[in-house]
Amino acid sequence: MKTVNIILISIVSLASLVAAALFLIGYFKPKPGGILVDTSPPASVYINGNLVGTTPYQGFYKAGQITLKLVPNATNTTLTPYETQITLVSEIQTVVRREFGSSEDASSGDVISFETQAGTTAGMVVVSTPDNAQVSVDGVTQGFAPYETSTISPAQHQITVKAPGYADRVMSIKTLVGYRLTVFAKLAKGVSSDESSLSNPSPSPTPEPYVQIGNTPTGFLRVRTLPGAAGKEIGEAKPGSVYPYIDIDAATGWLEIQYEASSSAVPGGVTGWVSGQFAQKIPQPLISTPSATPALIP
Repeated sequence: MKTVNIILISIVSLASLVAAALFLIGYFKPKPGGILVDTSPPASVYINGNLVGTTPYQGFYKAGQITLKLVPNATNTTLTPYETQITLVSEIQTVVRREFGSSEDASSGDVISFETQAGTTAGMVVVSTPDNAQVSVDGVTQGFAPYETSTISPAQHQITVKAPGYADRVMSIKTLVGYRLTVFAKLAKGVSSDESSLSNPSPSPTPEPYVQIGNTPTGFLRVRTLPGAAGKEIGEAKPGSVYPYIDIDAATGWLEIQYEASSSAVPGGVTGWVSGQFAQKIPQPLISTPSATPALIP
């Protein structure tokens, strides 16, 4: 009987050790990196030479370098395919966007990713094609690419990359504490905003402004009938959403927006006021990258 007990105890102990080993293997196994690809027009997506789908495409692969090739599906015109090497980071989703042109010079796009960094600040690196493009953050010129900072505030930022003879690229990207944002921006040859203003000295119509909602502690921003907390709440605006701008209240800094468009039921639409502390005026809706955020992969 004593021998049987010893055998049973040994079997249970061995099973426990095997279970613990399998758990540790799964726990320490490197987690994959994610990739999100969006193009205009839609394209076939090849990863490491294999056709994996069409855009918009999302997939998960072993962290490390992959070869990405995008072949536009348009049949009525000749567009230039795109191929590049991308390093996927464990538990991070890399975002790739591409606007195809008739040549590499006429094409544009960006690759956006994150990697962890030490400390309690957010960082950013901007690399451009062509080299030495001017980099601006929230309308303020910071320097020329390759541009790097380790002290950018953790928030939604408007990043503009521009160069003479190339069309500007404007992106709205959120930086996060403990992560360094990396942006590779490819500009398309064309007329830059500065050259356009020089070649057309006559006054041009001012772009209709918009209001973009920022991040809030509650995850939404209240829309009220009047500027200030005394106004009746009529709705909620989500961070990152954009609305046509109507007016600003000088006393409170609140912004009036076109909350709902005109319809047969409400001919004038619905207007409302939002706090200027969590919203800002922008000249036009920005290119947004809501999916370029860390820790999206379980």
